[in-house]
Amino acid sequence: MKAKTDARIDAYIAEAAEFARPILKHLRQLVHQACPKVEETMKWSHPNFVYGGKILCNLAAFKSHCSFGFWHQDLAAVIARDGGQAEAAMGQFGRITSLADLPGDRTLLGYLKQAAQLNESGKPARPRPASKPKAEPKIPTDLKTLLAAHPKAADTFAKFSPSHRREYLEWITEAKREETRQKRLETTIQWLTEGKTRNWRYKNC
Repeated sequence: MKAKTDARIDAYIAEAAEFARPILKHLRQLVHQACPKVEETMKWSHPNFVYGGKILCNLAAFKSHCSFGFWHQDLAAVIARDGGQAEAAMGQFGRITSLADLPGDRTLLGYLKQAAQLNESGKPARPRPASKPKAEPKIPTDLKTLLAAHPKAADTFAKFSPSHRREYLEWITEAKREETRQKRLETTIQWLTEGKTRNWRYKNC
């Protein structure tokens, strides 16, 4: 199968420092050898290799060194355990100034094949950290007083989800003028008594 190459990467390598060219060419060749269906592209002004619609790995050349790194954090962890670097900003192999700074071809081919398998697995390369639940605003005193005087509204409010309660609380506390706040308090009690959420009018829109 003929490798899918990008002319921009040809130009990138040609314009790199003399020491960097054999490094870039060799890594590029290994990527295609391990994953024949990989596609080349330029992202963030340096060569990237994409497989299955996801970044597989990337390389870059600087004035005095090159970098090469894998995108999937699971593979980065494996390489770190093997003695590489976990931080992917400079790649997992640190500052590469010659081919001698890289692991052997067999090792690199193994990493590349693992990277391809991870892309095929569909597992997110860099999962987003779980967001902390947003704290519910405190119930203002004037609303507490009104809820105490209107048991049905209070019961509806208590049974609402935190997000629905927050909608009412933020609507009330964001009022700029006292007259607006009072009007919103009255409307809140009326809608709660009727079992309505703050945005009930838009439910069927």
